[in-house]
Amino acid sequence: MTTSTMKVLTALAVGIAINSAAVQASEATQLGASSAQDLAQRLDVQYTITANQPQAHDIDCQKLGADYAACFTATILLTNTSDEAIEASDWGLYFSSIRRLLQMDHPGLALTRITGDLHRLEPNDAFTGLGAGESLEIPIVGEYWQLFMTDVMPNWYLAVGDETAVIDNTRDEVLTNFVDEPEGELLMRTPEDRNVVMTAETRFERNAAATALAADALRGAILPTPRSSRLGEATLDLSEGVSLVMPMLSEASLTALGERFERLDIPVSQGENGLLIRARLVSDSDALDDALARKGGYRLQLDESGADILAFDAAGAFYAVQSLIAATDETGLVPAMDVDDAPRYDYRGFMLDVARNFKDKASVLRLLDQMATYKLNRFHFHLTDDEGWRLEIPGLAELTEVGSKRCHDLTETRCLLPQLGSGPAADTSGSGFYTREDYIDIVRYAEARHIQVVPEIDMPAHARAAVVAMEARHHRLLEEGDSVAANEYRLIDPEDTSNTLSVQLYDRRSYLNPCLESTHRFVDKVMGEVVSMHQEAGQELANWHFGGDEAKNILLGNGFQDIDAEEAVDWRGTIDQRDQHHPWEASPICQQKIASGEVASVEELPSRFAIQVSQLADTYGIARMSAWQDGLKHVESAAEFATPQVAVNFWDPLFWGGSQSVAEWQSRGYEVILSSPDYLYFDMPYEVNPHERGYYWATRFTDTRKVFSFAPDNLAQNAETSVDRDGDTFRAESVEGWQGARGISAQAWGETVRSEAQMEYMTFPRLLALAERAWHRAEWELDYRPGQAFVGGETSFVDHETLTEDWQRFANLLGQRVLPRLDRDGIAYRLPLPGARIEAGRLEANVALPGVTIEYSLDDGASWLVYQDNAQPEVENTVLLRSISANGQRQSRVVTLN
Repeated sequence: MTTSTMKVLTALAVGIAINSAAVQASEATQLGASSAQDLAQRLDVQYTITANQPQAHDIDCQKLGADYAACFTATILLTNTSDEAIEASDWGLYFSSIRRLLQMDHPGLALTRITGDLHRLEPNDAFTGLGAGESLEIPIVGEYWQLFMTDVMPNWYLAVGDETAVIDNTRDEVLTNFVDEPEGELLMRTPEDRNVVMTAETRFERNAAATALAADALRGAILPTPRSSRLGEATLDLSEGVSLVMPMLSEASLTALGERFERLDIPVSQGENGLLIRARLVSDSDALDDALARKGGYRLQLDESGADILAFDAAGAFYAVQSLIAATDETGLVPAMDVDDAPRYDYRGFMLDVARNFKDKASVLRLLDQMATYKLNRFHFHLTDDEGWRLEIPGLAELTEVGSKRCHDLTETRCLLPQLGSGPAADTSGSGFYTREDYIDIVRYAEARHIQVVPEIDMPAHARAAVVAMEARHHRLLEEGDSVAANEYRLIDPEDTSNTLSVQLYDRRSYLNPCLESTHRFVDKVMGEVVSMHQEAGQELANWHFGGDEAKNILLGNGFQDIDAEEAVDWRGTIDQRDQHHPWEASPICQQKIASGEVASVEELPSRFAIQVSQLADTYGIARMSAWQDGLKHVESAAEFATPQVAVNFWDPLFWGGSQSVAEWQSRGYEVILSSPDYLYFDMPYEVNPHERGYYWATRFTDTRKVFSFAPDNLAQNAETSVDRDGDTFRAESVEGWQGARGISAQAWGETVRSEAQMEYMTFPRLLALAERAWHRAEWELDYRPGQAFVGGETSFVDHETLTEDWQRFANLLGQRVLPRLDRDGIAYRLPLPGARIEAGRLEANVALPGVTIEYSLDDGASWLVYQDNAQPEVENTVLLRSISANGQRQSRVVTLN
């Protein structure tokens, strides 16, 4: 920890004893008068949120230096559960807090933020021990709010010297073991918070938008919805098998389709037995209508003689068969049909963040299978970030030997320090990487399913894993006496003294230095190796994602003001900004570039660096470079880049003006990929309930219905169908210059998503609604009209009746047909929670996706009965409810109705 960083933390964290260097040195040399394992078994942690509007309790958030003067209070209760006193003071309790902690008030303890979200509580000279059965009550004040239980990270651990041990009741993912459920006012961000907390009763009202349809109403239904589909009277039986004659498809693609048929117990051959499926490509004499004559377009004609496919390209032929499979029921029956179809967008994407928490190769392949099934064609692979580097790069061993691992090493020479509740061991989701062979297999698997892999190597910010790894390399090679090699790929200027704090609470090592030649060599090396992997996998690397976002010091942001501000306001946190810097502001080599006129200011460095990376990409033949839009804000036009195309993932929330600002990016020549966080960030909670998982800076909830109702071509329209972060209606206006997006992408960020099952829970079934909007424009989506204003609760341009009917069809398709297939595919999707109420002494229950079975219990869960709407049971006392998967192997969270 740098001296300048310690200065600002001391000013901000009133009551926190911060002396990291001295404490680390002491801890590293202590012989250890106690055992971490013994202490972990004897201690118990309880975490209680006490206020999310602490101003009402005389807490001055502004004076404490909270961003936008917003803070919360909580209590950590540390209990000695044993029958012996704890007198030792040589221990430290380490835990992750994603919120910046501003104050800790216990005279016998000191609190230190180590790096990022990792904090340490430890006894100080005033500590007098902890008697048997006694507790230490530790009040804290943190920045922003804690409204969901997943704001608190698991795996709190003790360290005594080099020995570590996790406290049992914080272990793994059972947060209810140590986090008290917030209720009432604690679920409100502000006194004006109008979000509706989901209970059995409120959920019943929301679920009522979709009622059960007869199975016949879904005959031949295809997801995503095709442009047009005409069903015949005949019904064909595919259970005897199908025969594929599709010369434009690779063997790998044919195998992928065969696997989909076989999961329905339909055998597959090539030109032999079963219903014949023939495909041909368009030609001068055999063309598709203009609306279908685009990548992925096709015409499917299915009758007793077989299936005849006319496709614009190989992808179109592949999608035509996926449509046929989608229309087939679980017994192998499919109606005769004529389908004319083509995708709405060329770019239909999904981003998976594996940097924050690693996901194994098998789960990635399962995800790609589902993407292909529902015609998504871009896999945005977020491989690197502050918390982890996940791809083997030959010749740069430390990237994975150090940068892919987290463990308790305060020197960070063997690994990164624990973050996001990963705990002290290196065998959790905080650690892991894909070998070169793994990545090639993933790309090859995607190519067979007509999915383009878009690797993201995030820079210049969000680069701490790479920076720390290359510092470990530098140290190793210096010890070996090779100073030239040691500096070849170094990513920081050793003379840079910039005092910064990143969004994820890291210091200047969160940003690689774009002014160094060694940084450019590093990017060239990594890019070249990734290009080589794609070549070996048989898929051209057509799109490089630069990242580029959040290269800033948050303490210089709009939510803060200096202690000597001339026009101070009460809604900003007050801090001493005199020794704060923008990234690289105190880097001599960057200052040389500014002095020479090569760049105007340090604020422009990320955008200028992006242009330089595009030049590298162009030399490798990469046609498109992508970035998060804020990383390119200082570039006037996409024409300044070397690659033929430049795309931005647009992530301004709509209620903060996103429907207006999006047009600016298009006017500057960028291809716009809509990644709206208030609709398409799948790390946001499904509903407003403290037990749901996720961050919520952009919205308090995004359920499947909200994703389905998203209107991507007319962003302002969404003001009539959704609310802002506080549950309020908002106004949005269509502006001149918007020509529509090139595509849309959902993002599965991974900060709170530690396991593969959690990833699938957060992704499905929302991904199905994403696929619907990416492929199909609905009737209720309005044409774009510049100057048209939409105001929730006031205007009524949207045909809500048609929207509701469309949702009902889609919800029934999911509940009756699609979710059972996800069960068969081994996908741990989120089961919709039951809503319920008691009317005239009888239980009424429903789910958002009709067709999903509801169970109820009248004896506190000892036994469960299937709920039937036509035989509503009489109830007198508390009822427990849950939904259950079609295969009976999984249940939802239990809902209580009093």
